[in-house]
Amino acid sequence: MTTPVIQLDGVGKSYRPGPVRALADVSLDVREGEILTLLGPSGCGKTTTLRLIAGFEVPDRGRIAIGGRDVAGVGRWVPPEKRGVGMVFQDYALFPHLTVGENVTFGLDGMGKADRAVRAREILGSLDLAACYNRYPHELSGGQQQRVSLARALAPEPVVVLMDEPFSNLDAHLRNQIRDEVVSILRQAGVTCVLVSHDQRDALAISDRVAVMNRGRVEQVGTPRAIYRHPESVFVATFVGRTNLLRGVVQGEHGCVLTDFGSFCRVDRLGFASGSDVMVAVRPDGFEPCGESEGVLRGRVLSTTYAGARVEAEVAIPSDHGGDRHLVVHLPPSRHYEAGQELSFRLVPEFASVVRNACTTLDFSLPPAAGPATVP
Repeated sequence: MTTPVIQLDGVGKSYRPGPVRALADVSLDVREGEILTLLGPSGCGKTTTLRLIAGFEVPDRGRIAIGGRDVAGVGRWVPPEKRGVGMVFQDYALFPHLTVGENVTFGLDGMGKADRAVRAREILGSLDLAACYNRYPHELSGGQQQRVSLARALAPEPVVVLMDEPFSNLDAHLRNQIRDEVVSILRQAGVTCVLVSHDQRDALAISDRVAVMNRGRVEQVGTPRAIYRHPESVFVATFVGRTNLLRGVVQGEHGCVLTDFGSFCRVDRLGFASGSDVMVAVRPDGFEPCGESEGVLRGRVLSTTYAGARVEAEVAIPSDHGGDRHLVVHLPPSRHYEAGQELSFRLVPEFASVVRNACTTLDFSLPPAAGPATVP
């Protein structure tokens, strides 16, 4: 197995006064050519992690290596400009008094003036910005400024590119377009990229892997599919997409969990022993409408929201212990649904997972047994 391009081993960081702990024992590997997104809410430590990799912050403990070379740790410190890192800032950080070409050539130290211009034109051409070489940042659209910032980061051929909330300043339509263009460019160049985002849609759409962070710790690292379908904690289940949380007890050794709605089988159990009290996270996609004889659950539609590719419905399901639980389910948009309509559902095991009841990094109050089981 090849050495990861970036390694963080037990990295911690605190700020004063306080001290305020920003990171606690973060260990993370980034593989060559992959796009890894640090995903989490504001204040979770994702931007601090990025700044530590870039060299803008000094860790209190732990070790950071880039390209197999230690750049931070006990008795070791390499300044940002010598780490082989390209940075794309949230606000692009273009020099307003310099042309696009001058912005891109700014960081090309060690090259002659003519060679710098050739390199700048080459990278701008690959980003469809050749015509903008002599223009100024204020003459460009937000999407063009985004690509110029990326061009400046890629021009020195860095070991890794770091991107801090790169799409947050773009409107919804332009955001998706630019996001897809940027990812295509990174893929074609084979560049390793670490990206910070609080937007789960961006993280799931563009990443090879996602590291979900909360309160200075990494809760889970995995592919977008694994993070969405098989969250390992209450925090991951509720932060990444919508989910339904159900109390349960693991039964036997065959992947079944007994809940208020009966026994759910073939769910991901995370290695919990039989008899363990657990929570089952079921995505809205995990309830598939079916015929009455096929269903394991039957409920009453309370409300619906048309979302184009699906209908999001709130459904009241009677609990074995009395009362109703309100679940959110995704229904096919080809049919019309009305409030009060009775529907039957089967469970899709691929969208159901046992999660840790308690997270050391999250103060989460579980709903009462007869209360709502839906978490937005």
